Amino acid sequence: MASRLSRIIPVALLVTGDLTSAQNLKIDSDDDIYSTARTLADNAMSYYHGNESGQTPGILPGPPPAGDYYWWEGGALWGTMIDYWHYTGDTTYNDVVTQALLFQVGPNNDYMPPNVTASLGNDDQAFWGMSAMLAAEVNFPDPPSDQPQWLALAQAVFNTQADPSRHDTTCGGGLRWQIPFANNGYDYKNSIANGCFFNLGARLARYLDNQTYADWADKTWDWVESVGFMDKDYRIYDGAHIEKNCTDINRAQFSYNNAVYLLGAAYMYNYTNGDSKWEARINGLIDATIRDFFKNDVAFEVACEDHMTCTTDMLSFKGYVHRWLTTMTQIAPFTAAKVLPVLQKSAQAAVNQCTGPPSGTTCGFQWSSGTFDNSVGAGQTMNVLGAVSSLLVGKVKAPVTNATGGTSAGDPNAGSGSDSFTNTPLPITTGDRAGAGILTALVLGTALCTFGWMSIGA
Repeated sequence: MASRLSRIIPVALLVTGDLTSAQNLKIDSDDDIYSTARTLADNAMSYYHGNESGQTPGILPGPPPAGDYYWWEGGALWGTMIDYWHYTGDTTYNDVVTQALLFQVGPNNDYMPPNVTASLGNDDQAFWGMSAMLAAEVNFPDPPSDQPQWLALAQAVFNTQADPSRHDTTCGGGLRWQIPFANNGYDYKNSIANGCFFNLGARLARYLDNQTYADWADKTWDWVESVGFMDKDYRIYDGAHIEKNCTDINRAQFSYNNAVYLLGAAYMYNYTNGDSKWEARINGLIDATIRDFFKNDVAFEVACEDHMTCTTDMLSFKGYVHRWLTTMTQIAPFTAAKVLPVLQKSAQAAVNQCTGPPSGTTCGFQWSSGTFDNSVGAGQTMNVLGAVSSLLVGKVKAPVTNATGGTSAGDPNAGSGSDSFTNTPLPITTGDRAGAGILTALVLGTALCTFGWMSIGA
């Protein structure tokens, strides 16, 4: 993932009326929550143009410089909209969501479309895979039988990331950030790429009751701890470079890292029938998440929010925190008493600042400020939509498995024909250099003869 700064509403627009001071969104009752969620869903989808003539289905405007958003955030939007449907029952956007998720699968049905290769990270691919996994877990309507199925798509993403070509011995293991060797960031291993892989593995283990996925999840968590990306106080750091054997840890902390590991840990707790190891990890990580990313129980992006240096990516993280911690309370119910009151208070702060023009329901980013801050975009709106729709968690079933009503068809071999991106350049040998020297001499000799002939002809 990579990003740009958010778009800012021109000041002139803010003085055209008093809409910014009105409180139009409320969450005081279930009816209020349904109504507010519908408004926010419409606002979020206003940033999407992929279903319009001449546009590309599935993606938000971009990537830069064509627009603010990289490919991965489209996948994140569809997860938000699947949760919106799951919590509210509103089917308005289901066909658009299905079209979007299927259009971006790529030629091998693995969420690696060739046109995004230049910035394709393991985390980017995984965000699409996690949205497909969510679709399977909440029984989002299955695609037509001649199209890829949600569970199989999630398996394809996991299988490509579990492939030996994605894992090496640098830093003792772990996924690199980027997938193609030529990409900027291929020399970096980070928490989010490995966290998404851990998350998918844990969820597939539970959905399919399959120990192989669980073993990968266990191994990944252990590696993240061993390399120092997660410390004893459950602070999760961004990542490090392989040239330094991952000792040059970038200690930036981002809330979606905590959320992706918490949700995966909850699934492992559930899969292992309440293993005390996972209970302890969940408790430690919950405390760390509230400590580091909730200011007075209101979601706060500690790495950038104080001085509003957040990139477009970072401006979408609060929504994943709310959504994934909410699901965690269903998968690991012992967490509900501590987590849900915090999420309720944070959601209230979120809607309090959604007073921006043109309708008085546009959301900003700085929830703890209590006022609309003029920072607008798809991520900012997805954040509040996720926070609000998740308040209806008590009205819906917990994520299903294939043994408890799941209908999505899987494929254990999905992704087996995918591009491994392993055509890395080979070391240059003495023979290569000698051959290159001979070739160079032949080319120069031919050129001199040609120039000589041309001079005689003149």
